[in-house]
Amino acid sequence: MSERHADGPLQPGDRAPNIVLDAITREGKIALEDFRGHSPILVGLFRGLHCPFCRRHIAAQAQLDAALRDKGVESLTVVNTPIERARLYFRYHPLPNLLAASDPERVSHRAFGLPNVEFTENETEWPRKVGLDVVMTMQVDMPGELPGPMNRPAASEYLNNKDGYEMTEVDQRMAAAGMGQLFGQFLLDREGIVRWTFTEVPDGGHRMFGAPSPQELMSAASQVAG
Repeated sequence: MSERHADGPLQPGDRAPNIVLDAITREGKIALEDFRGHSPILVGLFRGLHCPFCRRHIAAQAQLDAALRDKGVESLTVVNTPIERARLYFRYHPLPNLLAASDPERVSHRAFGLPNVEFTENETEWPRKVGLDVVMTMQVDMPGELPGPMNRPAASEYLNNKDGYEMTEVDQRMAAAGMGQLFGQFLLDREGIVRWTFTEVPDGGHRMFGAPSPQELMSAASQVAG
């Protein structure tokens, strides 16, 4: 069983690496090793809180926390935001029972094989690099959130304005370093083996800013819990 997929995200059957990160919503550290032998865990590796799409993905994962725990499955949210900035955000936007960790250096994303896509002017070699000419043609359609389909940068700006999210110097630094960081969710069994994944990597970028349905995620959790 392989420890790592150098050419892409970890896949079902791979052993997840141990990661040790600073806890946001409590004191101390959080290590994946702590869950091994005890419970399955859903690990959500998100971009920083500056990303409005990831803020929504985080809230969606948090909404499933109670249902996951009913099945004996824990849930961990990892964000590419420095600890103090992340703690400030969650103080004003609390999510009940959220277990979250800070990873501004994106160590966990690399360990799980999630690429940080390089943006170029017009050269695309997904998922290593993508041209801005391609990015500008990718439409985001979020009924109820956006007035209509918009390209990625415009949608991001619109949602940040809608949320009243003010980008700080820290946010801007994180965005500059990890602008192309792809996100993923990995469901691990009690032994730390990946059993289900959802990432932005497949489909040549068309999955960017998408997310699995709650039904898909809970169905996978039922299989792991069983």
